[in-house]
Amino acid sequence: MRPSGRAPDEMRAITIETGFTRHAEGSCLVSFGDTRVLCTASVEERIPPWLRGKGEGWVTGEYSMLPRATHTRGQREAARGKQSGRTQEIQRLIGRSLRAVVDLKKLGERQVVLDCDVIQADGGTRTASISGAWVALRLAVDGLLKAGTILDDPITAQVAAISCGIHNGAPVLDLDYDEDSSADADANFVLISGGKIAEVQATAEGACYDEEGLLRLLRLARIGCDKVFAAQLEAVKK
Repeated sequence: MRPSGRAPDEMRAITIETGFTRHAEGSCLVSFGDTRVLCTASVEERIPPWLRGKGEGWVTGEYSMLPRATHTRGQREAARGKQSGRTQEIQRLIGRSLRAVVDLKKLGERQVVLDCDVIQADGGTRTASISGAWVALRLAVDGLLKAGTILDDPITAQVAAISCGIHNGAPVLDLDYDEDSSADADANFVLISGGKIAEVQATAEGACYDEEGLLRLLRLARIGCDKVFAAQLEAVKK
């Protein structure tokens, strides 16, 4: 039995509230159970210097966790004067994941910055960030298309992410903090609608796993991401 009482292939409740902030070109508050992340997309009419003259744009991500997103208050990274290695790793993952479904040439010479700020953490903050960032990006691009700023849709597919793991010897979907902190193996899958895989992070923490264990986690991830894809589409239609 999982600590939450969920079945092995049961997700936490997913909600996506679009237009959560006023000023960003695209925004949403995404919740996976008690994990809540504010995702915003900001369109900037500039690109990194190394892209100038190439006729294409850029999509990048930034990630942060608010001080009381967890059980005890964490110090703001700005107060420490540097980002943690974890923060840098996650925001690079967000950027890579979203660029996997964007035709940068169709975006034109502009940049979209996806900010993912964790308001409350209960496991799966990076996967919720990626899933919500796609919604924010979709809304921002819809605005560019409506205004005639770009003529062709640069978004080629949906991208979503979900955590899976082996807990008490059993593969389970969508780990919360209680499971994540005691799992034998922890994996994050970034999947693209249509069946392709963008990225997999899978680590043995308490016990190693075999090939069949990895495939079982992938099958669970596909179940979970299909539900996230549906929630994304429902959110952007509103």
